[in-house]
Amino acid sequence: MKRILIIGAGFLQTFIIVKAKELGYETVVVDGNPKSIGFRYADEYKTIDIVDQESCLAYAKEKKVDGVLTAATDYGVLTSAYISQQMSLPGIDYKVAQTVKNKFYIRRTLFTSQIDDLSHYYLISDLNEIDQLRDSIHFPVMVKPCDGSGSKAIKRVNSIQHLRSACRMAIASSNVGKALIEDFIVGKEYGVESFVYNGHVHVLAILDKQMTSPPIYAELGHSLPSGLAIEKEVKTVVSNAIITLGIDFGAVNMDILITSDNKIYIVDVGARMGGNLIGSHIVPLHTGIDYMGNLIRAAVGDEVNMASVGTYAVATKILALKPGKITGLPDFNKITHQCQVHIFHHLQVHDSIREYKNNLDGCGYVLAVSSDKNDCLRRVELAKQMIDEGIVRA
Repeated sequence: MKRILIIGAGFLQTFIIVKAKELGYETVVVDGNPKSIGFRYADEYKTIDIVDQESCLAYAKEKKVDGVLTAATDYGVLTSAYISQQMSLPGIDYKVAQTVKNKFYIRRTLFTSQIDDLSHYYLISDLNEIDQLRDSIHFPVMVKPCDGSGSKAIKRVNSIQHLRSACRMAIASSNVGKALIEDFIVGKEYGVESFVYNGHVHVLAILDKQMTSPPIYAELGHSLPSGLAIEKEVKTVVSNAIITLGIDFGAVNMDILITSDNKIYIVDVGARMGGNLIGSHIVPLHTGIDYMGNLIRAAVGDEVNMASVGTYAVATKILALKPGKITGLPDFNKITHQCQVHIFHHLQVHDSIREYKNNLDGCGYVLAVSSDKNDCLRRVELAKQMIDEGIVRA
């Protein structure tokens, strides 16, 4: 029995832990939170901060793992790449992982190679640097942490007067203490999920995304098919970006913007399976491809299978709910049957629901599958509304 190390044991990692066990692999899991839900499903686990590369490597060597994988989080990408390189296991090159983990390096690489149409960008680590950029920045711009994820601390800025506070927030949210400033693009956002194997880029799906209204930019849900008329062009840009960045193995999760005149801009790149049920449910259900199974098999050096077993329309809704302290919960079984959906949540009485500003504020997901995308969208919206209205708050 081959043994796979999975970096991260949060809610979104539980799906890949369970999948690996279903495929007959022994699961070894690490996470910095001793109460991580994923530990319940692992064969073996240890409480280790997933960004602590040396400690994770020592544990991987101790357990003599045959492969290493992270999913649905950017924070485990470097550690996974480091372990795979040190132990000569399948994986992305560590230097490439460093580039992909840093939004500035991504932007610089794509800008130099003219992959998309972004006109300017800046990296700052000191708020005093803003004064030097005063005459060169063209507003509006987007400010984001150089190495963040989950839409945290991302903000549109319309004038120099508000740039300092946005950069302060982004720097504070960055592990490396840096903020990226780049063009603000008016367009529709989409997600793209890809899988790189044996030197070939498989662009699996282009996801239609629902987003919050400005000034907050956070995901609210996803659906497939995208309905885009320029899917072919998008796949070409995405493939070129992956090749240019040097990503030659594993999952690639990408966010893009498409303008009204069909210009394509790459917003973010992650060298891991998409979160928010993208990699675990939405893409596999729509494409019929065993996406998670292929990621696991590739990580331990086994052959993958890109055959499709049937496709469906899929829609999800993030449980971005009204804030308050929970004193009572709705009947989830009733909502599930009435709306014909799947509900994944971590709501508990006495918990507090935060105002939704980024993915970390979500309380779970609703998912619907059928032959019609609009029907899926209607059902997840209704289910989310019933859940929100059914929660009793103090």
